[in-house]
Amino acid sequence: MSTVQAQNFKTETEQHRIKYKEDFITNEHSPLKEADLKYLDFFEADPTYKVIAKVKLLSNEKPFKMPTYAGTTAEYIKYAVLSMQVHNQPVQLTLYKNVALSQNPVYKDYLFLPFTDQTNNKETYGGGRYMDLKTSDIVKGKIEIDFNKAYNPYCAYSDGYRCPIPPEENDLSLAIKAGEKKYTGEKKKRDLK
Repeated sequence: MSTVQAQNFKTETEQHRIKYKEDFITNEHSPLKEADLKYLDFFEADPTYKVIAKVKLLSNEKPFKMPTYAGTTAEYIKYAVLSMQVHNQPVQLTLYKNVALSQNPVYKDYLFLPFTDQTNNKETYGGGRYMDLKTSDIVKGKIEIDFNKAYNPYCAYSDGYRCPIPPEENDLSLAIKAGEKKYTGEKKKRDLK
């Protein structure tokens, strides 16, 4: 990658993170306020964690209940299996679709990629991290996966949220040193309404 490309990638990643932080302030359900944003921490933008994955779409999948850290469940279906190379290691991840969310026209294209890796409980949140994708991101059987955009569930910042637990099939045996790190602020308390 040329210096210019690397610089552009760093700028793009920075812009993504600025928007990510702004979303905390504009979302009324957010666990964080503006004063908390300084405790968000990220790995340096690393273009080697932006990869192209082969997509194997799944059909006739039955909905299943993905457990959450609040002890509840949310209904998902397995949407696709992604195969890629990350730092010369083969990686396979399952992509999910939230059944309830897909009924809403605004979110019908949303796909969910939760995962755990070897950085959990060390550099990153112990409960794993998430990535959001859309069905329209899949082009000619491939999809771009940018681990620099991996983010923490709300449970990393506060109690009282129903964050899905990444399924075991998405537990990676390598360290993904990209995306959001552990929150350095104090964990908040919130009651489930």
